[in-house]
Amino acid sequence: MTEGNLTPEKKLAGEVQRDFEARREERRTIERGWLMNMNFVNGNQYCEVDVKGELRDEEKEYYWQERRTFNHIAPIIDSRLSKLARLRPALKVIAASDDEGDRRAASLASAILSAVQEDGDIDGVMNAAALWSEVCGTSFYKVIWNGKKGSAVGLTEDGEKVFDGAAEVVALSPFEIYPYSLSVESLDEQPSIIHAKALPVEEIAAAYGVKLAGKDLNDISLAPYMRGKSKSAKGGYELIIERYEKPTYAMPDGRLTVVAGGELLFDGALPYINGENGSRTYPFIKQCAMPLAGSFFGVSVVDRLIPLQRAYNAVKNRKHEFLNRISMGTIAVEDGSVDADEIAEDGLMPGKVIVYRQGSQPPEMLTLGSVPTGFDKEEENLLAEFAKISGTGNISENADSFAGVTSATGLQLIIEQDDQRLSLTYASMKRALKLIGRHILRLYRQFAPQPRLLKYSAGGSAYSVIAFKGSDISSDDVVLESDSDLNMTTAQKRTVIYEILDKGLFSGGDGSVPPSVKNKLLSELGYGSFAPARDLTELNRARAAEENEKLLKGDAPVKDYDDHAVHMEEHTAYLLTADIGGAAEERICAHINAHRQNLQKLSEAENG
Repeated sequence: MTEGNLTPEKKLAGEVQRDFEARREERRTIERGWLMNMNFVNGNQYCEVDVKGELRDEEKEYYWQERRTFNHIAPIIDSRLSKLARLRPALKVIAASDDEGDRRAASLASAILSAVQEDGDIDGVMNAAALWSEVCGTSFYKVIWNGKKGSAVGLTEDGEKVFDGAAEVVALSPFEIYPYSLSVESLDEQPSIIHAKALPVEEIAAAYGVKLAGKDLNDISLAPYMRGKSKSAKGGYELIIERYEKPTYAMPDGRLTVVAGGELLFDGALPYINGENGSRTYPFIKQCAMPLAGSFFGVSVVDRLIPLQRAYNAVKNRKHEFLNRISMGTIAVEDGSVDADEIAEDGLMPGKVIVYRQGSQPPEMLTLGSVPTGFDKEEENLLAEFAKISGTGNISENADSFAGVTSATGLQLIIEQDDQRLSLTYASMKRALKLIGRHILRLYRQFAPQPRLLKYSAGGSAYSVIAFKGSDISSDDVVLESDSDLNMTTAQKRTVIYEILDKGLFSGGDGSVPPSVKNKLLSELGYGSFAPARDLTELNRARAAEENEKLLKGDAPVKDYDDHAVHMEEHTAYLLTADIGGAAEERICAHINAHRQNLQKLSEAENG
């Protein structure tokens, strides 16, 4: 069928397929670099990219050469990942103003983020993304709305459960993302982004209603998890190509085109209202180990360590070869004096009887001396360069270098300097985490029009349930809780808490630590289970907030078991921060007076 006889759908599918192939070919060299990095981390360190841009194994120059691997890259990556794992702060939302409505909206948004962070295993997703970025230099997050998650709300005609949906965060490898331009650094400035991945044809049929033939995909850049596997018995796999186009004046909502197996599966506006001011944008967030000027993809520390690792392997192997010559010996024999094949096979083993031709020189061992000191010196220099280039100098392994440092402050400064090289990576992860939080809130605002319940951690071992709908989310200004303490270890955080506690900064007016503060401190110290079961002050504050909402429309009774002082404080704060007038203001003032009268009666009863 000629181009002119193709349907518009077929033409669009072909155009997207050609666009993908062009992008794939353009970045082939970069992909081969990622594959080489993965090989070096896994211990296959005798590979290289040839002139054709393909990965191949290096050949030995001589059959007797040592080709052992002394992998220092893998433990360096392990060390960096362990340090990056400290970056797990809670996501919070700050109020736009002191208005009571803004504060409640911020509290609601923070509760939603807390629930998604726990149920969606955001920590595990960040660990997976950090591994990809450390090995390949770049990783991505995709924040989507999954209609098959959340709470069950009913049944279909076929008896299948219907869910209300939930936001989901997925870690993507750099192999799956194809930008429009490799030289545009920012993801948001790319005119379009292609997300390509291999999926079973059954999943594609369930999602788009199109049955495809299926085939084998053995290219690791397209389907790394399928490498070495045969075609599925149910029909195999297909490469699904999603092209996201940035909103323009001609297309204010952008465009999403999905193609697989030469068929057009979807063509329409970008699905998510996840940008600023209600706009639509890409559902992707980029994270880099180290940014590279003029490049969309970042660089990995593995890129810088590969030449060093090659040199270290060469030094160690040559050193071992020299030791083998010394220990096994090099034998000199006169031509024709002995059976050379026998000597070559057995050497001069202890107790061996050597028969040599009469009148000739007997075989002798050549003296090779000792291993040159240059080997040891070069090995030490290379080990020092590993720590210098990677920025992960382990203090426990280099304790002799800090033997003269005896003060705790000096050691703390050394630890901080040891982590300085990770600052750029920390910054990229923090930015990604904030953007993830904003995307999550915007998705709930878009896809949760009906009231729904959400369980979230309220601190310690307690959980709370909150009811909301999408229109209640009016704030998405996400911040990181304890942002200044991200690089601190658990022991360091405990030390800071103890110091602040000793100075009395947590104490109330009577000199004691309030119960609510005590519960939070126990949770931060890792002893949340020791906290009291319920915090009466917080419960009274929550009840007072509910009364404020009731008093806007009618009366709310004052209970004898209320903590009247706490209620008066909350109601007064509500009047001062919210724009209330008329009858509602009069009801709240009367309610405060009722609390004041009850508090006065209790005081008189106690004083007799």
